[in-house]
Amino acid sequence: MSNVLYEKRDGVAYITLNRPDAMNAIDETTDSELKAVWSDFAADDAADVAIITGSGRAFCAGADLKTFIPQWEGANMLDVRKNIPNGLGGGITRGQHRLYKPIIAAINGHAIGGGLEIALACDIRIASEKAKFGVFEVRMGLHQGDGGLVRLVAVAGIGVALDLTLTGREVSAQEALALRLVSRVVPPEALLETAEETARMIRRNSQNAVRSAKETIFELVGRPLDDALRLETLYGYSSLGDFSDARQRLAQFVKG
Repeated sequence: MSNVLYEKRDGVAYITLNRPDAMNAIDETTDSELKAVWSDFAADDAADVAIITGSGRAFCAGADLKTFIPQWEGANMLDVRKNIPNGLGGGITRGQHRLYKPIIAAINGHAIGGGLEIALACDIRIASEKAKFGVFEVRMGLHQGDGGLVRLVAVAGIGVALDLTLTGREVSAQEALALRLVSRVVPPEALLETAEETARMIRRNSQNAVRSAKETIFELVGRPLDDALRLETLYGYSSLGDFSDARQRLAQFVKG
């Protein structure tokens, strides 16, 4: 692979979008490579957490419009329906989004357009102080179609979603933190280290519990209160299995 760099170390999968001259925009080749990466990560029992970042000055500039527009300007409704299972970024925004291993976005630079949609599809977003964000699709006569609106409303609320989507304005890393688009902002030189430390924190926990918790959160979205409470009970208690892992962890905790 050349457009996507992929390696695994110490239980962590490192995914780097590698089209720096195109601000890591997603063309068909990149999308196909990412699809293979997510499938491999999902199937590898030795990989617990993924960190995705970009090479150069951008995290991701979204879909490569030079190839995206010709692909869809002649499409019909059947083509659109066939595309529903195939979201941007190799399916992480839609299609492979039911991946219950945690994914950390280490946002090193511009996360704009579909790049913001990919970042929002990750579970934890950590931004460099140099990162920039924006719903730039509207500048190009488009708007989000790969989960960006759904997740922007869920993460930041309808007011922020309307503001960013209708204006297409650029957002700094610090404003992104205030808007809850990211959980942390760090100096550029500390970005990968911070993402790795976050991955280590996740890996110290029971992976069965971590994955069940992520699955449960996905299932709770949009549910009425009583349904959500029932599902949390069902998923939470059933994730304990035979309690052997919980007993071992309790014993270690007691020992100090």
